[in-house]
Amino acid sequence: MDRISQRSLNAFQSPIRKLSVFANETKANGVKIYHLNIGQPDVPSPIFPGSVLNEWTLDHLPYGKSEGEDKVRKKFKHYYNAWGIDLEEEDILVTTGASEALLLTLYAILDPGDELIVQEPFYANYNGISKMAGVNIKPIYTPFEEGYPVPDVNLFEEVVTDKTRALLLCNPNNPTGKVYSRKMLVELAELILKYDLYLIVDEVYREFVYDEEFFSVLQMEHIRERVIVLDSISKRYNACGARVGCIVSHNRLVQEQILKFAQLRLSPPMLAQEFAERAINPPKEYTDEILSIYRERRDYVISRLEKIPGVTINKPEGAFYIFARFPVENSEHFCKWLLTDFRAENQTVMLAPGNGFYNTPGLGVNEVRIAYVLELEQLKVAMDCLEKALVTYPLSAIPVR
Repeated sequence: MDRISQRSLNAFQSPIRKLSVFANETKANGVKIYHLNIGQPDVPSPIFPGSVLNEWTLDHLPYGKSEGEDKVRKKFKHYYNAWGIDLEEEDILVTTGASEALLLTLYAILDPGDELIVQEPFYANYNGISKMAGVNIKPIYTPFEEGYPVPDVNLFEEVVTDKTRALLLCNPNNPTGKVYSRKMLVELAELILKYDLYLIVDEVYREFVYDEEFFSVLQMEHIRERVIVLDSISKRYNACGARVGCIVSHNRLVQEQILKFAQLRLSPPMLAQEFAERAINPPKEYTDEILSIYRERRDYVISRLEKIPGVTINKPEGAFYIFARFPVENSEHFCKWLLTDFRAENQTVMLAPGNGFYNTPGLGVNEVRIAYVLELEQLKVAMDCLEKALVTYPLSAIPVR
């Protein structure tokens, strides 16, 4: 039998991973690939992961609590308290990463066919996760040329319908690196109140803000019952494989409904929670050093991109991505060509095509996301490869100097 579901046929394929089959073939042929396609940090975690195994005293791995272990929720609470955010442990539900956090949230507050407003470009997996929940994304495009500001309230009101239930924002933004100010978010709160919506904010890159103070939506007391924050230890502690995140909300009814779905998936991974409990809220020296490393990498990659004819960028204010426009007709074709055809001293670079970060067809076709997650010496080689590739790409439209 070869019958498959319509759901799977309509599923969004990750633009970050969809070219992996070509990357694997290229690696098998002995070619070195510099991975700038995925947000996998290379900095050390605040604690050594192996220490968790060394300290594990049980002779088995039991189930845990569906809402997460008490000590992990307590540690998250202390983390938020350090940011000036007053929470109780009951406001926090531990999840298997921020991706599950979003899925369970959508299950709890939207029905199939309901609408979720998202500013585009946005994190590519929002498309797929929304599809899994049967939720329709209503995108609002914000121009590259304007630096991706939060859209004017009038633009939001144009897409609000009787099916609209929530607005989803990523702050700092993946893929654009935009950081949304207190003023922007307070203005957005008025829309939330006017139309009785939920405001879901993905804050996983909170620690990566370069030039201003981060403002969390959890600090807006007047809409506290309407706010749901998605979080994760993946990026800030280089623990992507742990798959530990959380949902934060003061709304008890929402948390009760999310817990129903959390109980169906039983519990977050126990060993990973042991790691999380030790890693969360490291010394300030650790976070300061990591931010300094990424600021240096950001500035270096920007300096290289600005010298390549035909490339345009917006300087990222946070996270560790640059969303760039390239002088190519089709960035997905270009990113594939980098893997299948291009070589610079038996090396190449892997990027994420920009079109996958949009919901609207036809947008992002000449854009790419670059993750500056490699150490500086590797970034230098990667940028050398990219510069040579753009010069030699047969379908490029680089202007002649």
